[in-house]
Parts: sequence; structure tokens; C-alpha cells
Amino acid sequence: MIIDQQENISIITQEKATVVELVKKIEALYPKFQKHNIIVKLSALGKIALEDIIEFLRLSNKHRAAKQSFVIVTNAINANETPYEIVVVPTLQEAYDIIEMEEMERDLGF
Repeated sequence: MIIDQQENISIITQEKATVVELVKKIEALYPKFQKHNIIVKLSALGKIALEDIIEFLRLSNKHRAAKQSFVIVTNAINANETPYEIVVVPTLQEAYDIIEMEEMERDLGF
């Protein structure tokens, strides 16, 4: 797990371990990220199942309830198949765009 801090965004990149192990690590280190928007890059993992994305559901719901963005980056799964509570995009640039839009919505009171 590689962690990169950029202003108010934490980018977590997973390269080797399983998604379940990654979710456990993020949950254990969550106090470090709770005030930041989170991008989880799963691009290096290759094949990802819908069940892997669903592993992030509880963490995503918790983070979004705290008025922070939580975005998963992977092009290994069809984003239309994922639950609407989880934001999945194919590129890092799209993750930044989602965070920017959600921050504007929060600033406007949505």
C-alpha cells in the first residue's frame, strides 16, 4: 500500500495484496485519512470482481457521511455494475474531477 498526500486528498495505491487486506489496512489507518478526500487506486491489481468493490461499501458510506469524497479508480470493472453508493471511475483524472464537483456541491449546501 502506497499513500500519497496532496493537499486535502489522500491517494492510496494498492499493488500486491488483496482488496480485503487493503480495506482492513485503510480501516486501521482511517484516523489518518478521515479529514481528507480519499482516492483508492486499484489499477495495478488487474482483474477485480464486483465483490471486491463491495468490500469498500462500509468504508465509503462512513467517509461520505462525514462529508468527504471516496473514489475508487479501476478500469477492470464496469462502473455501471457497482452500487450507486460507491463511486468508481476508470482514470485518476476522473477521480479528481469527481472530488472537485462534490466539493462544489458541499460548498453550495447540497
